[in-house]
Amino acid sequence: MSIRPDTDADGTAIVTEPGEIDIALHALPPAEALEAVWTELESRSNSSFFLSWLWIGPWLALMPAGVDPQLLVARRGGDLVGLALLCPRRRRRFGLLRGCCWMLHETGDRTYDRLFMEYNGILADRRFADAVAEAAMLWLVGRLGNTDELVLGGLTASAERAARRVAARTGHTLQLRTADSTQWVDLEKVRAHGGRFRDGLGRNTRSAVNRTERLYRARGPLEYRVAATVEEAMEDFAALEVLHQAGWQARGQAGAFSNPAFRPFHERLITAGVPRGAVRLCRVSAGGGPIGYLYNFVHHDRVLNYQGGFAFEPDNRLKPGLLSHVLAIEEALARGEEAYDFMSTPAGHKPLLSNADQPMNWLSLGPDRLSRRLEATMRQARGVVGDAVKRTLRGWTAPAKGI
Repeated sequence: MSIRPDTDADGTAIVTEPGEIDIALHALPPAEALEAVWTELESRSNSSFFLSWLWIGPWLALMPAGVDPQLLVARRGGDLVGLALLCPRRRRRFGLLRGCCWMLHETGDRTYDRLFMEYNGILADRRFADAVAEAAMLWLVGRLGNTDELVLGGLTASAERAARRVAARTGHTLQLRTADSTQWVDLEKVRAHGGRFRDGLGRNTRSAVNRTERLYRARGPLEYRVAATVEEAMEDFAALEVLHQAGWQARGQAGAFSNPAFRPFHERLITAGVPRGAVRLCRVSAGGGPIGYLYNFVHHDRVLNYQGGFAFEPDNRLKPGLLSHVLAIEEALARGEEAYDFMSTPAGHKPLLSNADQPMNWLSLGPDRLSRRLEATMRQARGVVGDAVKRTLRGWTAPAKGI
């Protein structure tokens, strides 16, 4: 297959009537050719960091053996307007019914997918983004067999709306696999209310932040530093790993770095992203000793907090994670950035620091069949039981200190 970048579109006019969009599914071209068309389309897109080549390139390069991704291509009048990667995964529902899951920017390999795709959707020319997403999903569901489904994980709000429109048009059912939400600090709101982030925090949270800062400053200078080079970022990433793993092991859990795919993937991402300012490794220290590390992405003036590691201590007055995030938020505010995004998965600091949120859901779209409805009911029942077990285990396990 040969795909060439579209060099005719000027990327300026917003077209409200997108016209007919043609969709096709192809085998992957060579990596260099795909990178060229992907990054060219990315320059005409408002899509998320997770659809940038910085994320997609390492994801493809390190993909587990046996996964066969297909390239979805959307064109309008011959011009390239959309790209996405679909991974087919054969399965048997209830061990009997053969079917295929078509997974959008996921592989079906549970370990590899714990790299965690968020703000998922179709990479699309910004002028036609909604129309491309709807056309792509409509084309895909039109080719599903009776026991097949399209798996759509971690969707943006606009991509989920497109999926819901397709379900309504086709009579297919949209099932909720996992319900979650994203929370962030809208820095424009902070600026509109005087520009001092801490002033907008709740009284108890503000007191905890200021007390933590005061206690750390008693040890010596408090420093917030962003790694300036790839070498410095790699050192911080290694130090983050030590603190991150220690914190999770104290809770009786494995931590992100126990995933064998995690370190090699992010080392590639850091190597490519730091020189471009798209990856930000942040170190917070007091009196020369590290108290926290943050691993953040930066995309379209939005800072995305992906991971962290903090030096918890027996003194519960010390909140190294809380203070680290506040300093990172204040730095983003000073840089003129638009948001500091905690992304999905609940954590104690998110509701304390955020001033905006929205749902982020993991869905599946497919024919309305009894087998899918039964499977959805069973999944929901397992989720209820799993949540109850987690609540019980939290009662047996000493909570981690600090935030």
